[in-house]
Amino acid sequence: MTKPAIAKLVITIALLALAAGFWFLQTYGRARPEIAPMTASPRSFSAARAELVLARILGPEKPHPVSTAENVRVRARIIQELQRLGLHPAVRSSFACHPPRAEGLLICATVTDVIADVIPGAGRAIVLLAHYDSVPAGPGAADDESGVATVIETARALIARHAADRHPVMAVLTDGEEADLLGAAAFLRDPALKARVGAVVNVEARGNRGPSFLFQTSTGDGPLVDIYADNTSDYATSSLYHEIYRFLPNDTDLTLFISAGFPSYNFAYVGGLFDYHTANDTRANLDPVSLQQQGDNMLGVASGLEQADFGKLIGENDIYLDILGRWLPRVPASWALSLAVVIFLMLLSAAFLTRPAPIPAIQWVRAFMATPVLLIVAVGSGYLLHGIAVLVSGMPDPTHAYPTSLRIGLALELAGSALLVSRSAPAFAVATAAWLWIGALGIIVAIFLPGISPYFLIPTFVAVLCLLAPMAAPGKLEGRFGTCALLVAALAALLIWSSIGTTGELIMGLKLHPMFTVPFAIGLSAIVPLLARFALPRTLWVAAVTVFFVGAVCAAVVEGLQPAYSTTAAQRLNISYVQNRDRAFWAVDATAPVPPAMRAVAAFSPRPLWLLPAFPRVYSAPAGNPRFSVPDTTIIARPSMNGARRVTLLFHGSGAADQMFLVIPRAAVLKAIDVHGWHYVAPPSWSGQDYIEFACMSRDCGSESLTLTLATRTALTLGLFEHRFGLPDFAGNLLRSRPATAVQSQNGDGVTLAGEVRVPAT
Repeated sequence: MTKPAIAKLVITIALLALAAGFWFLQTYGRARPEIAPMTASPRSFSAARAELVLARILGPEKPHPVSTAENVRVRARIIQELQRLGLHPAVRSSFACHPPRAEGLLICATVTDVIADVIPGAGRAIVLLAHYDSVPAGPGAADDESGVATVIETARALIARHAADRHPVMAVLTDGEEADLLGAAAFLRDPALKARVGAVVNVEARGNRGPSFLFQTSTGDGPLVDIYADNTSDYATSSLYHEIYRFLPNDTDLTLFISAGFPSYNFAYVGGLFDYHTANDTRANLDPVSLQQQGDNMLGVASGLEQADFGKLIGENDIYLDILGRWLPRVPASWALSLAVVIFLMLLSAAFLTRPAPIPAIQWVRAFMATPVLLIVAVGSGYLLHGIAVLVSGMPDPTHAYPTSLRIGLALELAGSALLVSRSAPAFAVATAAWLWIGALGIIVAIFLPGISPYFLIPTFVAVLCLLAPMAAPGKLEGRFGTCALLVAALAALLIWSSIGTTGELIMGLKLHPMFTVPFAIGLSAIVPLLARFALPRTLWVAAVTVFFVGAVCAAVVEGLQPAYSTTAAQRLNISYVQNRDRAFWAVDATAPVPPAMRAVAAFSPRPLWLLPAFPRVYSAPAGNPRFSVPDTTIIARPSMNGARRVTLLFHGSGAADQMFLVIPRAAVLKAIDVHGWHYVAPPSWSGQDYIEFACMSRDCGSESLTLTLATRTALTLGLFEHRFGLPDFAGNLLRSRPATAVQSQNGDGVTLAGEVRVPAT
């Protein structure tokens, strides 16, 4: 190998290693706060103090879903904490309903909110919002008892500051958020309470570590983003999050406040997804640095709102992103398209002004193919690598517990993809094409998804400056100064786009690997011109590309050979006893294969099956003879309304019922549901659903009554289900067989009893 070839190989490896270094920069180089100790100024937020509050609230760290006995005890401890601050919390119980974004579902329950005036005053209040209920499977230390502790510690700090009474401050701690935003729905249904709201700051958790992201704001958020920027120091936000969140099925209590038109902030940490909504959501697994940043955010924006004119909090939408948590560039969203077009034209001008000798048309075609080919190969290779790991592992998500090997494999295939296209055309043509691609995409997203625009506008603006800078230098872009300019532009692209790749992995893990590969591939497209500048000899290039892709495949195989789950990143696995009048089954979640130890106890089906209508597929096994009575109803015919049939059902569940579900087939042609004064008209989209489900999520639901308005008068069979949390004693052997690498999640273990409601024809 010649010295020039060795030099080019060293430069190539250095460039690709530099690109890989941005993952470490985004992961370990972000600005994060120091944990404030117990002795910190009383005017500041202290994670140490908040952790003590959290410990007292959680007590024995048991699940406390809506209406359970532990829910009552947690609420009593919250009231005691508020009273420690000299506050006088009010408790408000009511029945509430809300239809989630999931089609064909209405959820209701009796909920109890806790409301306290923190700073008295006239006028509309700043609401400090969190929810105190947990999912049935876990104690909810992060989601969202840490939010409750954050509200209480923030309230203490505001009181210590003797905050001006320009705006009062309220603490609103809702119940039933996990059931489906029911506490917030109940709060906003009260006209007197709703009239008191001026602005809202919500703290949530979709994990238990990582930065506290400002991931959602209300419409017209420019003034809100300014308050956030001026009153916090460790930023973690982007208009991209808000843009994407609009399309996701996830909601928080704040969704209802934003829908009601209130200026609002939503903060959450999202790392540690494997503990989210599981029995491992404990205090021991909560990162105190995340808690500190969450508190700094709430206290900061609440203090800023204290001085704000509520009438000026709704303005233009901004587009923005944080850079390593230290800078928060932002401009009005209305500028996005104009900026994108201007920058694109400047890119064209820079390419014209710095052009070298004429380049053949075929070279330009190959140059413009480089970026899309890079993306296609990178994403396609990601699917291949993940598929290999799945095949070797036998698990749907082999990266759940130990993602490092696949992360290395993805990094290697990204490097191989970039190197693969690096010999496609001369460096100038590749650079021009790559930046014009990014600029053109910037115009498209500015039109359709303006919140994503900063990821295109910032690097392309830097690229324009870098491409124009060497105009007067010897060789222009072909010279040393031009090479340095291309490097600076590439670093800007990698800095911006690597933030999406690392955040995507933090939020979703590597199971959704395109969220990792696509951003890094776009960033690497700016490195390709430099690889072209120092193009390897063909033989060495082929060898290097081969080594990268073979190494990636080896890494995927290694990933598949590792355990998919561990005691700290466990498999989500609920066990249910399911019974109708005639048969009984054991049911296990179908998210991953049933562990062998459990198959040794019960003869689970080889494949997931549908046991109940409108319920997910499960692995099932016979559970012997039925042991419980199934729920029943009393049917009362009501006078018709506007020609439609009205039927009232009185549930007869057992005293042990924690939840009740009514499943209504499409043949019923449901028009409306009336329950406890809530009237819900079936939307047109429900007509396409096979089943409509009414879910009653509190313990009083066992004797609930509701009225259905139906457009059909034919005989119908409805499904009626009673659900109880936890398993009976006779499930002991199966419970003991669940490995330490598996954990309850969401609704947890339970008993589901299936009955039928036969509605006669009229």
